[in-house]
Amino acid sequence: MSLDTAPSTLPVFVLLNDIIFPGSQVTISVPRSYAPFLSRIVKHEEMQPPVVAAVPVLNPSPNLLLQDAKLCEWGCAARITRFVRPTPLSPNVCIVTLAGVTRIRLEVPHPPSSKLHSLPPHPVHYHAIPSNKLITDPAAEAFRSAAVRLVDHLDAETRGKRGKAGGTSVEWKRLKTIIEEAEPDRTPWIADILMAVLTVIPWQDRIQILSTSAPAARLQLATSLLSKQASIAEVSQKINSAVDETLTKQQKEYYLRQQLQAIQRELAELNRVGKGSPKPSGVPGKQKPDGGEADVGSNEFDEDGDEADYLAEIKSKIEIMMPGSEERKTGVKEYKRLKRIPAGSMENGVIRTYLDWLTSLPWPSVENTQEDQSLEILKDSTFLTRAREQLDSDHFGLDNIKRRLIEHLAVIRLKALRQAEADELTAKEASRKAGASSPLQNVREDPRPLKGELSNVSQRQSTSELSPQHPKKGVRVKGPILLLVGPPGCGKTSIASSLAKALGRPFHRISLGGVRDEAEIRGHRRTYVASGPGAIITAMAKVQRPDPVLLLDEIDKVGHASYQGDPASALLEVLDPEQNISFKDHYMNIPFDLGQVIFIATANSLDTISEPLLDRCEIIRLSGYTYDEKIHIARKFLLPKQLDANGLTSDRLTITDDAYLHIASYYTREAGVRSLERAIGSLARWKAVEWSTSSDENVSTEKTKAKDSVEVYNPVVDVDDLEAILGVPKWDPEEKEREEKKGLVYGLVVSGHGEGGVLPVESVMTNGSGKLQLTGSLGDVIRESGEIALSWVKAHAYMLGITTSLAQDPLKEPHPIDIHLHLPSGAVKKDGPSAGVAYVCAFVSLLTGLTVPKYVAMTGETTLRGRVTAVGGIKEKVLGAHREGIRKVILPRSNKRDVEHDIPAEVMAKMEFVYVSRVEEALEAAFGPGVFHPGQKSILMESRL
Repeated sequence: MSLDTAPSTLPVFVLLNDIIFPGSQVTISVPRSYAPFLSRIVKHEEMQPPVVAAVPVLNPSPNLLLQDAKLCEWGCAARITRFVRPTPLSPNVCIVTLAGVTRIRLEVPHPPSSKLHSLPPHPVHYHAIPSNKLITDPAAEAFRSAAVRLVDHLDAETRGKRGKAGGTSVEWKRLKTIIEEAEPDRTPWIADILMAVLTVIPWQDRIQILSTSAPAARLQLATSLLSKQASIAEVSQKINSAVDETLTKQQKEYYLRQQLQAIQRELAELNRVGKGSPKPSGVPGKQKPDGGEADVGSNEFDEDGDEADYLAEIKSKIEIMMPGSEERKTGVKEYKRLKRIPAGSMENGVIRTYLDWLTSLPWPSVENTQEDQSLEILKDSTFLTRAREQLDSDHFGLDNIKRRLIEHLAVIRLKALRQAEADELTAKEASRKAGASSPLQNVREDPRPLKGELSNVSQRQSTSELSPQHPKKGVRVKGPILLLVGPPGCGKTSIASSLAKALGRPFHRISLGGVRDEAEIRGHRRTYVASGPGAIITAMAKVQRPDPVLLLDEIDKVGHASYQGDPASALLEVLDPEQNISFKDHYMNIPFDLGQVIFIATANSLDTISEPLLDRCEIIRLSGYTYDEKIHIARKFLLPKQLDANGLTSDRLTITDDAYLHIASYYTREAGVRSLERAIGSLARWKAVEWSTSSDENVSTEKTKAKDSVEVYNPVVDVDDLEAILGVPKWDPEEKEREEKKGLVYGLVVSGHGEGGVLPVESVMTNGSGKLQLTGSLGDVIRESGEIALSWVKAHAYMLGITTSLAQDPLKEPHPIDIHLHLPSGAVKKDGPSAGVAYVCAFVSLLTGLTVPKYVAMTGETTLRGRVTAVGGIKEKVLGAHREGIRKVILPRSNKRDVEHDIPAEVMAKMEFVYVSRVEEALEAAFGPGVFHPGQKSILMESRL
């Protein structure tokens, strides 16, 4: 096709995943939708093959759609040499063969994407073919060298995939011959052919070659691209060779390790045969776990003896287990399996991991040194005295908790002493019987045995050696599990640690917060990938003792039953003294004795703990600390801890008692002492900066001899310094938040984490129809308390002076009103039967106009008959009222014993307690005696106005 007769407009044929160059040929399949347009083009050019503009895309993709294609500016005029319409075998595609003729350039703008499927005609520009005589011999030789180099690498890669015995393929050999024999003026054409054939060259590089029309520039660009691709092929070949070499090394290593194991077995057999030979004197040796001696130069990092040492260590640990026990039988079976399985097998690693866990647990053994040590501690006559001193030194206050722990320790000690006496009597009886039945004592005095007598003795000795030995029974703790319940920061975790110190036992904490999978307690079965034991067995493996103190922390935050199991139910076996003597972990699958373990659980609330789990626990409540206890704790424990943490000494920071009290009252009103410790830490850091600045200034002033301007460092922190260090108090010292107002009273509550406090009960009345509205995220029980309280007030309205007659309804006469009662902090859920007295006082205050003093708080539930019933959480509520500055508390008379038993004396001395059994008594205590009389019209009119 000459450029003079070539048409200036050609149908645009888009190539989505192919590129055609002049002189090359490509066969592609196109969708069936192309068929009518291709048929029209072929019929139009009947005398000669039709020509189209084959244009590649700039964004090739296997799933590229035609409307998303970005056309290249350059393309190739190509003849359609073959066109096969859709057939029954391939009804959705048609086959087209294109032969490249010359480069073309699409004129701008390009045809729209929506019409590309119809092969739209578009103006094209033909570039005149320049002369190839401008190609120099060096340029042609560089091109041939780069091309031959790349072809050789591709040929080697192909032979590597097919097998090295096949030799050079005919296609690569023919292509290499064409390249080597090409004349310089033919090299640009060879470059186009290579770009069409070698698909390893990146798409964008091939587009760049197609867009270069000048032969010399195209040849230079092709040389550069071929050289780069040949270098990449060389690097890839080196990497593949290295990988093959590594695989070969692994195979050799596996074979050599198998031979090494066989040699080690033979050497071990020889050692067993010659075990009685004496060791040469003067030769130091290293003791092996099995009792033998290792080589002089061996160490724990010696790879040559690693496998033998590991097996010997595992064997020695299994041998000291009690003969005949289930754990020993399982260990022997797994040990034999480990020796049979090859080292590179996956099952080998699984068995190794299992044996590591099995031998790390404190199973009963013939060496009971740890149990003997624990028994010696309990036999000491000063054990309880030292335990009490340990608890007192670690904690201030908490007298009820300490008393219960001392009782627990006394029971453990008595059981240990009784069991030791029983074991001693059993041993004496056994030795007496053995001495009485000995056949060698009274028969003859000749030490030489008679004929046949030695065999009988040796037989009896071997029988006694083979008979299973019974270990000494440890001290069983068959009492209830102690469950410490209280708000955060009250010392629940630390008191368990003090108990472990008093017993001389290891302490381990297991955090159960957020545990939702039963396998975290019982472990995963060995059939799972990366399986392992649960938290209980893991803890026992870490402490290496059969009698530790295990703290089950945050037991109230364990997840509930789901598709992953119920972890709370899994804890039932752990905490049941009748069942935990044979606790079976899913991973170990061997009963493990937890009977000697002392379990202590902690929780902030009992609401989320299941009833069966609570049934196995003895609940001990920690209600929090008083102000005096907090000051003592801060002086004795918190301040020294923060001084050490911030690099200060005791003479560089001193906090007055008034400052401690001010921090606890107006900065950190809490049941525990965590916020108080953080506040003391802030004071310590502030003083650390002051001390560093002062010391630096002293050094500088000593050099300049000007000491008058230096500010002297003051280590004392008083109340006046707190606002500058800690900021504005969170609670107003003047208590402006509480006020005396009609319809407003203050009730006592216990938060969800066990901390007591004061909650205002607000009420207002509006025009309406006599309804009661309750808001504040209230539960059903507390809503019913409000309805009961309002019904009692309506029934006794005349006695209270709210109405002038018994028949009047205070919410409908003289005009109808609605009462809206609200408990603040609406985002917090509230429920419980303890707000009845506060509701009654709020309704009476609203309807009479009388106010309750702001220093008075109350709690208690009411009935329709006007009785005040007992409520729970008295200690938490009273301590919370004390922290809030309440001076008078109204409580049910039934809770008087709780106050006398639980409330510290210093708190009772600072507060007034009024005990009531009737609602009328509560009203007199809140509003004052003699305030209410029947038919008080003045009070009624004043309040309703």
